[in-house]
Amino acid sequence: MKKYDVVALGELLIDFTENGKSNQGNPLFEANPGGAPCNVLAMLTKLGHKTAFIGKVGEDFFGEQLRDVITEVGIDAKGLCTDKEIHTTLAMVHTYPDGDRDFSFYRNPGADMMLNKTEVQAELIKETKIFHFGTLSMTHEGVREATKEAIRIAEESGAVISFDPNLRPPLWNSLDEAKEQVLYGLAHCHILKISDNEIQWLTGEEDYTAGVNWIRERYQIQLILVSMGKEGSRAYYNGTMVEVKPFLQKNTIETTGAGDTFCGCVLHYICEHGMEGLDENKLKEMLTFANAAASVITTRKGALRVMPTRDEIQKTCEM
Repeated sequence: MKKYDVVALGELLIDFTENGKSNQGNPLFEANPGGAPCNVLAMLTKLGHKTAFIGKVGEDFFGEQLRDVITEVGIDAKGLCTDKEIHTTLAMVHTYPDGDRDFSFYRNPGADMMLNKTEVQAELIKETKIFHFGTLSMTHEGVREATKEAIRIAEESGAVISFDPNLRPPLWNSLDEAKEQVLYGLAHCHILKISDNEIQWLTGEEDYTAGVNWIRERYQIQLILVSMGKEGSRAYYNGTMVEVKPFLQKNTIETTGAGDTFCGCVLHYICEHGMEGLDENKLKEMLTFANAAASVITTRKGALRVMPTRDEIQKTCEM
């Protein structure tokens, strides 16, 4: 028996999200805890799973806030390191009227990119059923080495490996470098969660199924999930493709964390049911639950601290 259901490695940062205007007409920003890997873990923890995080924050006010928050929501923070010289990474999130968003990162450098290979706690990874990672921890050489070391340990210990590229073009020296690291992730995962625009960018295919086929011709990935925003989501497993429509909310305010919430629910389903024998009904059940959770999070600012409960998700499924 493993101690953890899911361990994730990657960025933990502050998302400054717009929250109205001051009396002088200036935009007000709320300091929300964020970072895709911890958002995924927060959803899993809300559903009763044991999780742990590996990453790095600065020795500053925001770093302390983030450590306190992930501990508060139930994520094991023993793998979270502190950098004494580099500040915690910050992101300014601009929200458009339809709830979509754009990011401006303060990360040149940021503490999350300073994690190094020697700081990766191997015992956490050896003790998990699933290891999850993205590409923000692969943008620079030192943290890239740390990520690849973590993947190596996960493979040796027999963990199921989950990968979400979570592409943020401004953080890369070039998109060619980004593509190289995404392809590395594809070569080392059993579960791939990829967004509609990412699969089109990566494969050059406008049709998602053609994009999945492009990936499968090159990499043996058991379960591929394509998140399609307002079009819902798809799961590709062996020869089966299942598509489930979204649950559109009238009171959506922003989409930050929706993909992470979706991913957390998929990993929740795998924790409960395993990777074998996922027939059409099971895939539909998995996607319906994940789509419902993602829709709920779009009605809230931030994600990590406000993940939906199982009851809230089930009620949305019944809408």
